[in-house]
Amino acid sequence: MDNDQITTRSQIKNDLDPQEMLRVIFDYAAKIANERVLENVLMLMADMGREMIVSDRCTVWLLDKSKNELWSKVAHGLDEIRIPSTAGLVGYAVTHDKAVFIDDAYTNEQYKTYLLNGALRTDQQTGYRTKALMVIPFRDSQGEIMGAYQAINKLTECQQFSDKDMEYLTLASSYAGKSLESALLTNEIEATQKEIIFRMGEIGESRSKETGNHVKRVAEYSYILARGLGMSMEESELLKIASPMHDIGKVAIPDSVLNKPGKLTDEEFKLMQNHTVIGYNLLKNSNRHILKTAAVVAYEHHEKWNGRGYPRGIKGEDIHIYGRITAIADVFDALGSERVYKKAWDLDRILQLFTEERGEHFDPQVVDVFFEQLPAILHAREQYADSALEDSADVQ
Repeated sequence: MDNDQITTRSQIKNDLDPQEMLRVIFDYAAKIANERVLENVLMLMADMGREMIVSDRCTVWLLDKSKNELWSKVAHGLDEIRIPSTAGLVGYAVTHDKAVFIDDAYTNEQYKTYLLNGALRTDQQTGYRTKALMVIPFRDSQGEIMGAYQAINKLTECQQFSDKDMEYLTLASSYAGKSLESALLTNEIEATQKEIIFRMGEIGESRSKETGNHVKRVAEYSYILARGLGMSMEESELLKIASPMHDIGKVAIPDSVLNKPGKLTDEEFKLMQNHTVIGYNLLKNSNRHILKTAAVVAYEHHEKWNGRGYPRGIKGEDIHIYGRITAIADVFDALGSERVYKKAWDLDRILQLFTEERGEHFDPQVVDVFFEQLPAILHAREQYADSALEDSADVQ
């Protein structure tokens, strides 16, 4: 296979001059500094490396020590990849803490075993032709190897990486380690927040003898409805994370009221209504976006479209969309579940109520989306049924 088959004439580019190099570095540095989503940081890093050294493909690999794997969420031309931490050329570079520089993968003898287990095997699967390769490990702030940059195929006339390319990719790798460490920390913090929020939601529900699957179902329904209303995936996910906290205020309601099997007196009902205000006051002063969203949900999920809800009696679009969505998600699950004071309703009866309460209790648009998304909602209800939770507990 000759060189023209590896890089066509139309693909051939020139190396960046110093001014262009500075532009690339500053442009990507600004983008990366403002990005906190790990997958996006990985892609920006890969794009930066590819532009800096004029390569066809660039992948940023991360070392998962708990699984002894190297992985990349994004790679040019490929989806998520996971490989053993010792596999292929990138595994060699990380394991031996050594930068690797190859002019032609198909003629190289020094790393032949690693190439056969990595790049060349991938070529066989995809039809791609790997020629030049460069892999450079990078470290975290403690000096520990946390991953590697891998560049494939130089797009200039010579089609080979130079010592200068090695310097540039080493520079990018140094920056990658620091930026990715920050993104991973943010990822870990957000995962911890999600777990805490969900567990707190479970605590609130367990006070009223609800199962943990109630908050899971409400979270899933809220996400489905938000997406059906045209909300972005990010905002829908935010609501999904926050909605399990809708009844967190129940932690302060006496058991005698919370678990009373019969009808509540007027005084008891007023006390029960106060869980919305309690939940809001617990969450409202947080600076975290997730908890601020949870505060809105806790406060407004019992408001009604017609203004006859509580705690404030606001109506229509004065009720935050998060509250309007969670209202339907919570009522649907509550009616379909057996509780201390009632039997579970059958589906037809619930749907009839929603039809009647369209424009009264519930936002008409959200009701319409509910019916449009009913198959997905019923699938989620089945997936997170209380029986599924019991079966899981039996297995454990």
